[in-house]
Amino acid sequence: MAIALSLLVLTTFALVAGGVVLLRRGVRTQAWLMLALAAVMALNVAIWTVPTRSGTTLAQGVPIQ
Repeated sequence: MAIALSLLVLTTFALVAGGVVLLRRGVRTQAWLMLALAAVMALNVAIWTVPTRSGTTLAQGVPIQ
């Protein structure tokens, strides 16, 4: 699970950087789609890592196989 969350964070940074580059080049539609995807991915990471009321995270509740 840690590897998946790490890859999500790295991909989010890459999408934001790519979106900014595309915005500067004038490719607006693809840039905004990349930034929207980065926001969705960042929210997914937050959902999995922010503690619940009981003090555990969703990532801690995943059974290890």
